[in-house]
Amino acid sequence: MHNRAPFTVAIIQDGVEPTAAATLVATERRIRDAAARGAQVICLKELFNAPYFCKKLDASRFDLAEPVPGPTIERLQTVARELAVVLVVPLYERQAPGVYRNSAAVIDADGALLGVYRKMHIPHDPLFEEKYYFAPGDASHPPQPKGARGPDGEAGGFMVWKTRYATIGVLICWDQWYPEGARITALLGADILFYPTAIGWHPAEKAEWGAAQVDAWRTAQRAHAIANGVFVASPNRAGFEPEAGTDGIEFFGHSMIVDPYGRYLAQAETGEATLIATCDPALIEYTRRNWPFLRDRRIDAYGPITNRWIGS
Repeated sequence: MHNRAPFTVAIIQDGVEPTAAATLVATERRIRDAAARGAQVICLKELFNAPYFCKKLDASRFDLAEPVPGPTIERLQTVARELAVVLVVPLYERQAPGVYRNSAAVIDADGALLGVYRKMHIPHDPLFEEKYYFAPGDASHPPQPKGARGPDGEAGGFMVWKTRYATIGVLICWDQWYPEGARITALLGADILFYPTAIGWHPAEKAEWGAAQVDAWRTAQRAHAIANGVFVASPNRAGFEPEAGTDGIEFFGHSMIVDPYGRYLAQAETGEATLIATCDPALIEYTRRNWPFLRDRRIDAYGPITNRWIGS
C-alpha cells in the first residue's frame, strides 16, 4: 500500500473587491485562515485578482495582465514561505507584448515558484470572449520563469509538480470538460487535479437551465476523479458581476473537493466559502486496484483520438 502521508487541501470560493490591491489583501486573509485550519495546499479561483473581464471585447483590459514572476506572485511567494503552504495562484499573465495567457502559478511551501500552467482549452461564448484575451497553452511548453524549478512532469502542455506535500496537476475552467487533459495529467502522476474556475449563469437562462448547468459541471469533474482514480478540487468564482449593455454573469460557486470514488469531501453553495479536506494517497492505490481503469486501457487502439472527426 502507498505509504505517503495524507495532505490537506483548501479551495477558496469568492468574488473580487473593487481593486486588485484590495482583492489581494482579502485573498491573503483567506489564505491565512485556511492555513490556520490546517491546509497545506491552497488553490484560488480562476483570474483570482480581477473581475471576469472577458464579458466583452475591450483592448484596454489587456492592461490587467501582469508578468510571472511579478509583484502579485512575489507577494504570495512570501506568504507561502511564511506559512509553509503550497499555493496555486491563477491570474492573467502578460508573457510578452501581445502574448497574454490565462495562467496559474504554482508556488511551493518554501516560496519557490515551481512553474506556470497555461490554460489549454480557450472558450468562445456570449459573455465569455476568451479567445480575444488569451493565447492557449502550447503543446511544446515555453520556458518557465527565470529562477523557477521546472515541472516534474510535462506532456503536450499538461503538467504536474511534486510539491512538498503532494504531486499536483492544475487545469483551468474550460479544461474541465475534456477527459483528455484529466487523463494525461493523471498519467503524469498527479495525486490531485485542481480546476480553478469562473463559471456562471446568464441571468436570463438561469430559471430554465441553471440547475442542469451546475449538475453537468459537477458531474464532469467527478467523472475525472472516478475514471482516473485521483482527487479533484474545483474552486469557482462566486457573486454577480455586471457588464454595461448586458445582463452580467452570476457566478454560481458550488465549489467542491471529491475523492477517487467521486464522493464529496467538501462542497459549497453560492456564497463565499473556504473548503478544506484531507486527501490520503493510499485511497488512490486502493481505488486503482479495485477499479483498474488505467491497467485495462487499450493504448494500442487510441490513435484516432487525435483526429478532429472520424465519421464520414
